[in-house]
Amino acid sequence: MSFKTWTLDTTHSTVGFMVRHMVVAKVHGRFTRFEGKVVVNGDDLAQGSAEVKIDVSSIDTGVEQRDNHLRSPDFFDVAAFPKLIFRSTRVQDAGKGRYRVVGDLTIRDVTREVVLETELLGKVKDPWGNERLAFQASTSIDRKDFGLSWNQALEAGGLLVGERVDITLDVQAVAVAEEKAA
Repeated sequence: MSFKTWTLDTTHSTVGFMVRHMVVAKVHGRFTRFEGKVVVNGDDLAQGSAEVKIDVSSIDTGVEQRDNHLRSPDFFDVAAFPKLIFRSTRVQDAGKGRYRVVGDLTIRDVTREVVLETELLGKVKDPWGNERLAFQASTSIDRKDFGLSWNQALEAGGLLVGERVDITLDVQAVAVAEEKAA
């Protein structure tokens, strides 16, 4: 067996999210600082693992006042909980280049199992001879499950901030090491 380690190319990757605002609108955002790796057994991604660490202070919705509120104790409480962490526990082959990456997501010291619906977009050598792997993954979480419960009722009904958060990852990873299993 041969395991290959790939590190996320953060300049060509995006960790994004979307949440409803005032019931009818959608607000998109992203995290600009993160790191991660994927370890794969040969070409069998189902024999792999993934880990991503996100710097929560890097949240960016395009509105500084909103980003500062999201960093506050009302939401992420960046001073106390500076990282979001995902660690896979298993990968299931869903056929035709698709995988279900099951793992533990930790936000504000609360860990819950999530499933990332993942599609392998391809593997290629770049012009400098580096092997690259690209994939897209998505999941949805209920933010209250992670202690992100701040909200405000609207006069017309509903809540200011939706409870469901859609998370998307568009990732390129670069091969960095290969190890033979004993």
